[in-house]
Amino acid sequence: MNGRLQHIVVMGVSGSGKTTVGEALAERLGWRFIEGDSFHPPQNVAKMSAGIPLDDDDRAPWLKALAAEIARDEAAGRSSVLGCSALKRAYRDILRSGAPRVRFVHVHGDRAVLADRLSHRAGHFFPASLLESQLAALEPLGPDEDGVVVDVALSTTEQVDLAVRALAIDPTSAD
Repeated sequence: MNGRLQHIVVMGVSGSGKTTVGEALAERLGWRFIEGDSFHPPQNVAKMSAGIPLDDDDRAPWLKALAAEIARDEAAGRSSVLGCSALKRAYRDILRSGAPRVRFVHVHGDRAVLADRLSHRAGHFFPASLLESQLAALEPLGPDEDGVVVDVALSTTEQVDLAVRALAIDPTSAD
């Protein structure tokens, strides 16, 4: 990486393990982890808690806040890992506006596995009933997008190993 800062967005639908993989990746690299869900405004949390999917208008201020957070890390001279659904290319474009080098790790898996994970998750505002709306909105990474897809069926360690290898990340080159 020649010492350049970079910011990795661990993306995917709810229940894919974005936070788990993101935290493990950040720990491996010695970078800051940003939990995207903590940036949702109260009205978004209330809407999702009520089982109502967010629309593009709901997501726009949230995504801009996340891009601003990436920009703060960039300005501070540190690389980061962000957990964020980033379901559509347009959303990823907003996130990319935060820094010159924003890359993606898409944690992807079988619908049944994701539904099972959501049904066993406690203490999160996102209900399992919204999984279908996220899967319908999901736009896979394009061939021109800097990223890698990792299988949710792999262990967290295997997912992190794959991401580090596929993206050729040298943790010593960008702190």
